[in-house]
Amino acid sequence: MDKSSIGGVFLAVAGIVAGLLMEGGNIGQILQPTAALIVFGGTMGAVLLQFPMSTVLAAFRSLVHVFAAPRKQNDQLIRQLVSFANKARRNGVVSLDSDLQSIENPFLRQSLMLAVDGTEPNELRRIMQVSLDSTTESEERLPAVFESAGGFSPTIGILGAVLGLIQVMQHLDNITEVGRGIAVAFVATIYGVGIANLFFLPFAGKMRSRIREQHLCKEMMLEGVASILEGMNPRMLEIKLSGFVDDPIEKKKGKAA
Repeated sequence: MDKSSIGGVFLAVAGIVAGLLMEGGNIGQILQPTAALIVFGGTMGAVLLQFPMSTVLAAFRSLVHVFAAPRKQNDQLIRQLVSFANKARRNGVVSLDSDLQSIENPFLRQSLMLAVDGTEPNELRRIMQVSLDSTTESEERLPAVFESAGGFSPTIGILGAVLGLIQVMQHLDNITEVGRGIAVAFVATIYGVGIANLFFLPFAGKMRSRIREQHLCKEMMLEGVASILEGMNPRMLEIKLSGFVDDPIEKKKGKAA
């Protein structure tokens, strides 16, 4: 599990609840099913109106990547590509055909397959870049779902508050009920602003970060295979691919290995 994501959600919720309790409030004051129905139902309805059902479902399925710790395998990937370069230098690029079945990553396997089949380096880059751009464009729609939800929910929260105030205005003869009704009405605003800034928008940001990491990893695969096809020296290839590792911690791990 990603400790940052889990800790962030816990800290945000705990901080708000602790502040409420310190001011003499209680959890029951913000647990209003009607307000939740208006905000969550209205937000999901607006999102479904903007995006296809398949995209919305895929976005919620991808939430697992927000809470799952990313696999840091850049150094391992560099070593694998360097080993391919050494083998290709000794026995030719065609000798890498026997390694295709052992490669788990589909993008790397397809790139290496094209190289083994004799594709020119520039043509290899062009073909796989089209595939990479297409995949990235599809993945970018997923965080856009949560960004839209984060934009809709505060406005719908205000709508819920106004609806609640309309009901309150019909009971102005009872001051006690008016005060209680106003408090309940503004819970919808809390829900709308809260889920937007504590969940939807942070989810979108973390998903975009994950997508960028995957995109960078595929770029490194593509450049590595193309460089092997061009006959680059394995040591030069290792230095070249190390430039893709922008995380100082990952660079230290790579050097230690």
